[in-house]
Amino acid sequence: MNPLIFSMIMTTVILGTMIVMTSSHWLLIWIGFEMNMLAIIPILMKNYNPRSMEASTKYFLTQATASMLLMLAVVINLLYSGQWTITKMINPTASIIMTLALAMKLGLAPFHFWMPEVTQGISLSSGLILLTWQKLAPLSVLYLISPSINMNMLLLMALASVAIGGWGGLNQTQLRKIMAYSSIGHMGWMAAILVYNPTMTLLNLSLYIAMTLSTFMLFITTASTTTLSLSHMWNKMPLITTIILTLMLSLGGLPPLTGFMPKWMIIQELTKNQSIIIPTIMAITALLNLFFYMRLTYATSLTMFPTTNNTKIKWQFENTKWMTYMPPLIIISTMILPLTPMTVLLD
Repeated sequence: MNPLIFSMIMTTVILGTMIVMTSSHWLLIWIGFEMNMLAIIPILMKNYNPRSMEASTKYFLTQATASMLLMLAVVINLLYSGQWTITKMINPTASIIMTLALAMKLGLAPFHFWMPEVTQGISLSSGLILLTWQKLAPLSVLYLISPSINMNMLLLMALASVAIGGWGGLNQTQLRKIMAYSSIGHMGWMAAILVYNPTMTLLNLSLYIAMTLSTFMLFITTASTTTLSLSHMWNKMPLITTIILTLMLSLGGLPPLTGFMPKWMIIQELTKNQSIIIPTIMAITALLNLFFYMRLTYATSLTMFPTTNNTKIKWQFENTKWMTYMPPLIIISTMILPLTPMTVLLD
């Protein structure tokens, strides 16, 4: 893609998200969503082939449906309140339709079907944008309308997302699909705590974006798209192999690593609000996520053949993909669990 055109498209994507995040008027928010959606399509089709075209079409149809539902909710709310203000979501029907529209944009269950297919059909760099930046706008709107959301419906969707995020990734060998199911699971954790403590959702989102960015950067550096290609990494890039192992365990939420912090705090917050069964179910289903992360670490780091790899699958070319921000991102993604007391105080 022409660099000038690409920079214009990326500027439109960023501007669309910023308009959504900074507006208090429903029409401006809808316009921001539309700008973002229409500008992201060429980025998804950057490597033009039938798979990326199919993925972009699926993404467009899903997001256009979600935008239509969002405008329907805005109009219903306008009829009842007479205002375009985002904080005046007084009609329960409008609130339910709005939550469904935003869940569809985020990929929360039961509207998760598009996400693994779209992520698999596009390049790793486009998947990186889809699973990180594209979560900001819908989550910011959910954060703003959280006082008027139907709590039971959101908790049901959150539980379903955590369960599907675990079950869906179990039989996958494609890294992009695994990361998509991981995203569905993490969105479930964020949605579960949104009604009780919206600030905790922002903390979880920040750490999820840091961990997903680091993981995708490592996949791009090693040009890995399957578990098989990851398994050939150990004799070519031993340090990156170790980092991938640590990052996967952090994404799974194992205690000494950063990924444990949001899960710990969300379970604690839900328990404080007299909710015992929901965090228990979420913690059990999170073990499914941990299983497929462990399987990736097993394929990457724990299956070392005693001799060097003589197959022609990987050749030791000079690495041209230097990721500038990878070291600080890896540190944030793995080592900031000791800062938990400070985040509790900020909250």
